[in-house]
Amino acid sequence: MGGNRARRRRFSVGREIAIGLGLYAGYLLVRRFALANDGEARAQRNAERIVALERRLGVDVEQRLQKTFLPHRRVVEVLNVAYATLNVGLTVAWLIRLFRRRDPQFHRYRRAAVLAVLGAQPVFLFFPVAPPRRLGHLVDTIAEFSGVDLDSGTISKLYHPLAAMPSIHVTIAVVTASGIRATSRRRWARSLAVAYPPAVAGVVFVTANHYVLDGAAGAALGAVALRLGRTLAPPE
Repeated sequence: MGGNRARRRRFSVGREIAIGLGLYAGYLLVRRFALANDGEARAQRNAERIVALERRLGVDVEQRLQKTFLPHRRVVEVLNVAYATLNVGLTVAWLIRLFRRRDPQFHRYRRAAVLAVLGAQPVFLFFPVAPPRRLGHLVDTIAEFSGVDLDSGTISKLYHPLAAMPSIHVTIAVVTASGIRATSRRRWARSLAVAYPPAVAGVVFVTANHYVLDGAAGAALGAVALRLGRTLAPPE
């Protein structure tokens, strides 16, 4: 009886909602402080520094990659939708699935996802970076192909526009892919999960929302979050 009550407490809908809302509130609070004063100007300068570093390292492939896809309008439109919705949507849906089936690994991977987002916030606050779509050498595919301006109106208030480094899209993809490989009962899903982080990286590069270095930093953050999610697990 006591074990069943403890299990029900661990799988609390109210607690998960509170964690999710609290995490998003913290993200928006960091956004507010990062945008204050000369945040936009600092983010632009930091973006230019990242581009310069990529050129020195010879990894500035974003423009060449984007040019490969730009002639294929339908494909780019699909990638725009994938950037805006599918990444977060897949992670949330997967965690809900683990929660509903009371998977014993749910808390580990939810913890890793939360730690991943929290781990990026100090960088977002102290080193704001404008996305590459704001620079002149790349195309803002979401604006040009899908007619949506991420930097104006209500939508611009729902996310942090100066949070290119690290790429949370890639970070969460790394956590989600690892979790799917460990928890999925379907062989095809476990096989596809391996390709998921590289696919997400390709999407954010083609749509000019992240740099290669953003993706690398995001992957590293995801790996650290996974390790901490396991290390910080409470004893059973």
